[in-house]
Amino acid sequence: MKETAGQQGGLQAPLAVKNGIAPSRVWLPEGDWHSVGEFLLQRFEHVAPEALQKRLAQGDIVDAQGKPVHFHTPYRPQQWLWYYRYVENEVPVPFAMPILYADDTLIAVDKPHFLASIPGGQYLQHTALTRVRQLFDDATITPLHRLDRETAGVLLFCRQPALRGAYQSLFQSQLVDKVYEAIAPVSRVVQFPLQYRSRIVAPKGQFLMKEVAGEPNSDTFISLLRTWQDPDHGVLGWYKLQPSTGRKHQLRVHLHALGTPIIHDSYYPPGQPPLAADDFSHPLQLLARSIAFIDPISHEYRVFTSQQQLACLPTVKS
Repeated sequence: MKETAGQQGGLQAPLAVKNGIAPSRVWLPEGDWHSVGEFLLQRFEHVAPEALQKRLAQGDIVDAQGKPVHFHTPYRPQQWLWYYRYVENEVPVPFAMPILYADDTLIAVDKPHFLASIPGGQYLQHTALTRVRQLFDDATITPLHRLDRETAGVLLFCRQPALRGAYQSLFQSQLVDKVYEAIAPVSRVVQFPLQYRSRIVAPKGQFLMKEVAGEPNSDTFISLLRTWQDPDHGVLGWYKLQPSTGRKHQLRVHLHALGTPIIHDSYYPPGQPPLAADDFSHPLQLLARSIAFIDPISHEYRVFTSQQQLACLPTVKS
């Protein structure tokens, strides 16, 4: 199922955003299906047939004119069908998301660990985008970038769709200064600070990223702020990470490659058992501390800073 923001590529959705959730759509390709129901059962084979048939019977799936289609509606290709996604037994994320800043253009939030940035997969209601849209009662709010569900910190949204491109171009042109913090073991052989560059790719059909030989496409400046002895992990370090590129899982991959994987990282190294969706006991020790840039609209220098602290960072005694 493909998530949309109500309008994509100039295509206006016949369904409004509801409770902060934008309607999704599915394309009907050329094929030999006799009915809409027959196609949808094959297209969404992971969905229980009874659930899909119930939604069709209730008129929950509509065509581009907003007219409900049903199981035996004749199949007509080359058109979109629209619907609201539904996630059964979605796990609530019991952490607050403070608003750091808001005006008529930008919103900056302090996203907690375990909260997805946008709807997708098993997360729909409990996402940063949905929360912001509900809080400001504004369905036009869109994200300017993303943070992994496991990563906490500063996340930006745009309140004016016409201006979104100007802000996103800052990220694409690497004109945004991003500072992260992480807790990870201290290597006996790696000396900090250092500039780490590598080529990160997404193997086809795999979720995890991989470093390969070739021209670097990822770049992170890494410095070590403090070290201490931890009873469970040995010598730990508090790292400052300044990425100039934004590859998926870049900071996780880079620290893992240096032999210092981030504490509570359930992806790197690969092969670890997955965490339960309702297990909030071991937050990834990675925080998007700050974002700074020259605003392309107001031309002001903006800095947004997280107020959170990483759980594994020991308190400094006075």
